[in-house]
Amino acid sequence: MNKSNILKAFLLFAITTISQAQEIKSAEVIQVMEKVADWQIENYEGLYSGHSKPHHPLDWTNGALYVGMVKWAALAENDKYYEWLKEIGEKHEWQLHHRKYHADDHTVGQMYIELYRKYQDKDMIEPTKEQFNFIMYHPAQTSLHWKTPYHQSRWNWCDALFMSPPVWAKLYNITGEKKYLDFMMSEFKATTDFLFDEKEDLYYRDESYMGKLDNGTKIFWSRGNGWVFAGLVNVMNELNPQSKEYKYFLKIYKKMASKLLKIQTPQGHWAMSLLGQEFYPTPETSGTSFNVYGLAWGINQGILDKATYGPAVQKGWNVLVGHVTPEGMLGYVQPIGAAPGNAWPDKTEVYGTGAFLSAGSEVYKLYGGK
Repeated sequence: MNKSNILKAFLLFAITTISQAQEIKSAEVIQVMEKVADWQIENYEGLYSGHSKPHHPLDWTNGALYVGMVKWAALAENDKYYEWLKEIGEKHEWQLHHRKYHADDHTVGQMYIELYRKYQDKDMIEPTKEQFNFIMYHPAQTSLHWKTPYHQSRWNWCDALFMSPPVWAKLYNITGEKKYLDFMMSEFKATTDFLFDEKEDLYYRDESYMGKLDNGTKIFWSRGNGWVFAGLVNVMNELNPQSKEYKYFLKIYKKMASKLLKIQTPQGHWAMSLLGQEFYPTPETSGTSFNVYGLAWGINQGILDKATYGPAVQKGWNVLVGHVTPEGMLGYVQPIGAAPGNAWPDKTEVYGTGAFLSAGSEVYKLYGGK
């Protein structure tokens, strides 16, 4: 390593060390969340990770943004963020995206239900209820094995556990109809039995990564497991903590939380290949945001010990904030993919913003926000 690279490495280490130790203040969390949310709304149709045209407003990418944006809207001082989300729903007549069974196209339903909770307008949720009722009475008979016919009509990739199950759980909560919960539990268990590695307490992205090694390590994608970890939280938020269903999710959540604590990088992020941080040193903010969100939630709920997990949240949040530009763009978001890859300081994505806003909503509470 030449002198220039040694100096750069030292400066990065020094900056990281200082940022990790920085005390988090709830008012500053609100300020950076507002800056990131405003930048994203202003650049909603921007092309920042190589795609050739803006994402459809009902696409999963934006659906994940809305999941975080609605959490921010609940903290903001005025309703302009709710109004922005409401306008999207109204424009598309509260429809889910075009694929009836595909979990990705259900994601936007999470936002619709949260808006229903605020405005009590049944039109906001009727299309979602109708589509989910159809799925229940015409369940997909497809295999969970990868690349079998119509395989993604079921949740056979781990991202799906963020996209669709929380919608089912929310429908159960607001209607009181247990059929939504029962269907979700059956499918979630099938996916977990298929993709969860009991030795590593992590999820494979899909069957195609089982048995493969990357630099001698099993391949567990950071954002993929982040999708699951955040999805667990969003489901548990809808359930009675005394219920058997909640306890099922809690058991998985605790296993993942313990593992994530052990494999967080010294810098505070999580490597794109969770078990191969020495081979993936580049920061990545979408998976890290989901993990910070999930861990901070656990502390706030009294599930995780603050003395044990609090430092991980502090390091994680500080490293995330360090990748927000002065204008409010969250950098180092890995582009759309399904496996460990690369990320860049000047590239972002809407789902990364959604993950960041979700993380901020729990970090704010953790550090004294009301």
